[in-house]
Amino acid sequence: MANIIRSARPGSDWSENELLAYNITVRRQSAIDFFGREPGPIDHLDPNLLSSADPSIVADFSKETYRFLAYLDLASRANAGQESAIDDLAKSILEVTGFDELGTILCTRYDIPFTICGDRRSARADVSLVHISSVILLIIQEDKTITSPNDPEPQVIAEAIATFQHNNRKRARLDLPTLDMMTIPCITMVGTIPFFYLVPVTSQLSDSVISGQYPLQPTVVRRCTPPSRRRASEGMEFPEYRRISLQYYNAFRDLAKTSWTKFIDGCV
Repeated sequence: MANIIRSARPGSDWSENELLAYNITVRRQSAIDFFGREPGPIDHLDPNLLSSADPSIVADFSKETYRFLAYLDLASRANAGQESAIDDLAKSILEVTGFDELGTILCTRYDIPFTICGDRRSARADVSLVHISSVILLIIQEDKTITSPNDPEPQVIAEAIATFQHNNRKRARLDLPTLDMMTIPCITMVGTIPFFYLVPVTSQLSDSVISGQYPLQPTVVRRCTPPSRRRASEGMEFPEYRRISLQYYNAFRDLAKTSWTKFIDGCV
């Protein structure tokens, strides 16, 4: 859509229009196509993560499991304007599934500088996994409760493009070669339902966004989500769906690490 008007919109204002304007499409994939395998068992995780007990009356949970269940309880009842409950849940899930290894930190409300149409804007990720070198490894956007009209998908793609720009600036400051392509692992959440993304950001796409031009080369974003329950609004508050979702998180951690290892190479 080369004739679409492009403007310097921050990441939080991106919509389907910006995806069309920059030749970006999203392709849904099965778990096998996305991960290269079926998500495996999670026997190494605390089995109490699947508990349906009220965390406020159970004393033998670990601190991490208690917080996860408490945040899940809050997030499952969140209404529009209460997205912070989902932010807390998203951060807790990454902690209990082992995303935050030594040398990384989890940040909330993380502003990423974003150059678009010649102007400096920002893209704010609700949760980011950041390497000690300040290179961003993974981003999460959960702008949306079930009752909210906002769509986090275009926003998280904008954040991925901003992450590409940010990471290459960091590499240049470390006297490392900049990269022509980074696959940025991303997650969005609608209520307590996760969606997993691999966003391939190239120099051509980033340059097109910076200059406000239509890129001739299309960008295809890959997306995968656990099979929905009988009602599409039902998420991890249901233990069986929670188990499947945690299996997807576990598989995505390995896939994401394969991606980010390539762009933190030399960043020590």
